[in-house]
Amino acid sequence: MRVLIINTTERQGGPAIAAYRLTEALKNNGIKAKMLVRRKSTGQVTTVLAERSAANRLTMLWERLSVALHTHFRRNRIYAIDLGHSGGDITELPEFKQADVIHLHWINDGMLSLPAVEKIITSGKPIVWTLHDMWPFTGVCHYAHDCDHYTEHCHDCPQLNSRKYKDTAYRVFERKATMLQGTNIQFVACSRWLGNMAMNSRLLQGRKIVCIPNTYNSNLFRPRSKQQAREVVGLPLDKRLVVFSSHTFTDERKGYHYLKEALKQLVATHPEWKERLGVVLIGKDITPSMYQELPLEVYPLNYIADEKRIVEIYNAVDLLAIPSLQDNLPNTVLEAMACGVPCIGFNVGGIPEMIDHLHNGYVAEYKNVADFAAGIHWLLTEGEYDILSREAARKAANTYGENSVAMKYISIYNRMTGKNE
Repeated sequence: MRVLIINTTERQGGPAIAAYRLTEALKNNGIKAKMLVRRKSTGQVTTVLAERSAANRLTMLWERLSVALHTHFRRNRIYAIDLGHSGGDITELPEFKQADVIHLHWINDGMLSLPAVEKIITSGKPIVWTLHDMWPFTGVCHYAHDCDHYTEHCHDCPQLNSRKYKDTAYRVFERKATMLQGTNIQFVACSRWLGNMAMNSRLLQGRKIVCIPNTYNSNLFRPRSKQQAREVVGLPLDKRLVVFSSHTFTDERKGYHYLKEALKQLVATHPEWKERLGVVLIGKDITPSMYQELPLEVYPLNYIADEKRIVEIYNAVDLLAIPSLQDNLPNTVLEAMACGVPCIGFNVGGIPEMIDHLHNGYVAEYKNVADFAAGIHWLLTEGEYDILSREAARKAANTYGENSVAMKYISIYNRMTGKNE
């Protein structure tokens, strides 16, 4: 069976990493899987680059400018919205024609426009669409935050600063409704949280949403010597370390502000942590002014794409903090747990599906800074750390293993194609 997995990028961003790992897992289970991307970052022969035309580039620039104007050029909002205008036709590519199943993942930022998705639908090929955020079932946003307009019909979009009922979000929602009507697309959610949100949207009401988690490379992401890892990464041997990672620190959804306040409260309540605890920050836009307010020693690292180095970092730290305010099934939690690192996050999105409270990590009350601080203290002092670590690694292996995830998708492919191979 030939499966074409479509994602905007090959290795950049959470959805890309998830799609790439799934491609490898499928190949290891006998599926002839390929990736089709707009931005390729490896020499992988089974990843195909779809060239963008000059017209598509202009359309994407126009779309970004339009969003920027709506959002008053707020950087953290510009990429939180996609109008579905930019993206080229892929149905004439040989990889598309040869595929038995078309598997869509994250297709925004110039990969596929809504008209391009319509052409894929009218081709008659079986389509699986894995949801990595809310965009496929909202008007224009990737995460709706407190807005629930998508459950009935998007309008007066708060992220577009719109006060008009039939605004851009309304029109895009209408376009999606027309596009999806009568289709047999199998939607897959990476978390039960996102699956429930999808079923509540008017666009996907009445459809069966299958929940299949992301997977990981179990040969690479596994527990190793903490001392050796710290020596490789260059982190101190005499401190407990908590890590926070975000591709963009200015993204309010990632909750860096809550971590900062929780650490301040932790030190205020337990002053001994000021010398005993350090913070590892991973991101591409970290500046000294961002972490000078932290009450602990900070060890900043640039955004890292090399998975081997990521594994060393996870094994070097004691705890992953993920104070996200809305998230699907974060790869960072999956990867850290696979390396035996307990995690702490808010009770939101797919995070409590991954972290079992007081068993392999700590789930704090949503936006409760005091509880987040208490959770860090508990994990490092009151919990049986070695047991927490083993249970985290066990949960990752049992729930997110490559073969298990691959076989669940293969079952869907077989059902949709009528094949049993």
